[in-house]
Amino acid sequence: MATVSWRTRFPRGLKPAVFLLACTPFAYLVWAVFANALGANPAEALIRSAGDWALRFLCLVLLVTPLRQWTGVSALLSLRRMLGLFVYFYVLVHLLSYAWLDMSWLFGDIVLDVIKRPFIAVGMVAFALLTALAITSPHAVVRRLGARRWKRLHQAVYVVACLAVLHFFWMRSGKQDFAEVWVYGGILAVLLGVRLRTFLKRPRPAK
Repeated sequence: MATVSWRTRFPRGLKPAVFLLACTPFAYLVWAVFANALGANPAEALIRSAGDWALRFLCLVLLVTPLRQWTGVSALLSLRRMLGLFVYFYVLVHLLSYAWLDMSWLFGDIVLDVIKRPFIAVGMVAFALLTALAITSPHAVVRRLGARRWKRLHQAVYVVACLAVLHFFWMRSGKQDFAEVWVYGGILAVLLGVRLRTFLKRPRPAK
């Protein structure tokens, strides 16, 4: 029987190991809540930490395809779906922490907050797009939609990346603290730029 190269398929235990590593930040946040280790403002620390981890996983998702192209390791693509679901998971933790700790589950007040504060409205739009991507991530849905339509739908991740940076920028504008915004914005700009460059260099079919 022919052996399958690790470049095409990772060892069996690698994906569970990546899954456990991706769960580690959440486990730490849960521990920090019960250990009272989130500082003077635990609600703000929890909300922002979950948002930061969502951004980090978003960067990892957008890194997968360029990394596969540079290294030739096609097995990296098998991690992209799982990492994308972790983006959604940490965004969901971010949103639920805001609804619980900031707004005490008062949905009327949440709606007013969305209307009043643009950075929250932008975050909600990004969450809605991510929800659509998460719902359509199972393989059965991919088969039902068809590969082409599914791919077009999931290109919305680029819009999500732009909205995430805008959400972060407007959120930090109140304190005029943009250092982390430029870091994440720069990383995402490079990753989106690489994809745009690849798209522009792609040969066009003859008319």
